[in-house]
Amino acid sequence: MTESHLAPATGAAYDVAAVRRGFPALAAGAAHFDGPGGSQTPEAVARAVYDTLVGPLANRGAATLAERNAEEAVVACRAALADLLGVEPDGVIFGRSMTQNTMELARAMAKRWGPGDEAVVTRLDHDANVRPWVLAAQAAGARVRFADFDVETGELGVDDIERVLSPATRLVAVTAASNLIGTMPDLRAISELVHAVGAWLHVDGVHYSAHAAVDVPALGADFYACSPYKFFGPHCGVTYGRPELLEQLSPDKLLPATDAIPERFELGTLPYELMAGTAAAVDCLAGLAPDVAGPGATRRARLLASMAALQAHEDRLRDRIEAGLRELPGVTLWSRATRRTPTSLATFAGHDPQELRTFLGERGINAPAGSFYAHEPSHRLGLGDAGGLRVGLAPYNDDNDVDRLLAGLQAYFDR
Repeated sequence: MTESHLAPATGAAYDVAAVRRGFPALAAGAAHFDGPGGSQTPEAVARAVYDTLVGPLANRGAATLAERNAEEAVVACRAALADLLGVEPDGVIFGRSMTQNTMELARAMAKRWGPGDEAVVTRLDHDANVRPWVLAAQAAGARVRFADFDVETGELGVDDIERVLSPATRLVAVTAASNLIGTMPDLRAISELVHAVGAWLHVDGVHYSAHAAVDVPALGADFYACSPYKFFGPHCGVTYGRPELLEQLSPDKLLPATDAIPERFELGTLPYELMAGTAAAVDCLAGLAPDVAGPGATRRARLLASMAALQAHEDRLRDRIEAGLRELPGVTLWSRATRRTPTSLATFAGHDPQELRTFLGERGINAPAGSFYAHEPSHRLGLGDAGGLRVGLAPYNDDNDVDRLLAGLQAYFDR
C-alpha cells in the first residue's frame, strides 16, 4: 500500500482520543469496525442504567420518590430523543426493538388497508423495514410493490420510487441509509412524491442516526425509526410518528391501558433503566465535539455541531479505508453511492468473507461478514446470504484502527 493511504490527518473540531476515553470496552484492545451492528457503550450510559436500577423505582407517578424517578426517566428520555430527531416529545414511541416497533405499527396501520390498497418497500432496505409491511399488507389483502435500486451505482433514485407509486399507495417504507452498503437516498425529494399521492412515509433511520444529524421534519418523514444501541445506548427501539397521524391508529393493547399518545403504542411497563441509558447516550452524542457549538448552546445545537464534526472525521477515515481496499487483489467494493455513510462492503474473488472475518478477528480486528438482515439488497447484488466483509465506523474509531485493519488485510493476502 502506498504511504498516502496510511498517513493520518487530524481535525481540530473532533478529538477522537478524548472520545475514546469514555469507552471502557476499548481497553480490551480490539479495533472495532462492527459499529453498524451496535456500538460500544460509554461509561456514562452504563452508569445511568445502573443508577436508575439501584435507586428507588416504581410505576410512574408523583406520590413517592420511586414513582417520580420512573416518571422523570420517561420524560427525560422523550425530551432527549426529541432533541436528537428534531421533533416533539409526544410523538416518541419507546419499545423493545426497531423491528418490534415496526411490526406493531404495520399491524395497526394495515387495519386501514384493504384490497385495492398498495404499500411500497425497497430492495435497498434492511428486512425490518420490508417484511413487517409485506406481512401486514398480505393480511389486509393489499398489494406490495418493490422499488429497485441501481446495482452498478448503489443508488436508490427518486425515479425508482416514482415508478411504483400510484393513487392506491398508502405507505412507502424506505431507508435513510443502507446498513449494508451505506447508500443515503434523497429522502426529501422522495417524501414530496409520496405525499403528492396521499401516502405516508416510514423511514428506517437505524443506520443513518449513528452518522448524521437527524432532522425528521426536514427529511419529510411521517414516521422515523431508530435503535439507540447503534449510537451508544442500550438495546431498545424508538419510533417517532407525527402525533396527528398516531391519533388515527388503533394498535392492539390491553383494555385498562391508556389511549393517550404515544403511550397507546407502548405495551406494558416501560424499561425505565433503558430509557435513562438512552437519554445519557444522546447526551454523549451531543458532547462529541464540545468546543464547536459554543457556551450555552442547547442540546439540539450541540448535537448538530457534534454530528457535523463526526461526519467529517468518519468520512476521512472511510476514504483511507476504501483507498486501501482498492489495492487488494480481487476486490469488489459495493459501497458506491455519492452520498453514503462510513460503511464499506467488500468481497474478494475466491475468498470466503467469513474466512477474512476470522483471520482479522484473531488479530484483534473486529470486522464482521454476512448480509446483516439486509436480505433484499444482498440478493439483488448477487451476494446471496453470504454477503461480504462489512467495515463500519463509529465515533471512537481512529487512524490507528485503520492502520491495523489495512495491515491485517494485507497480511491475509500475503500469506
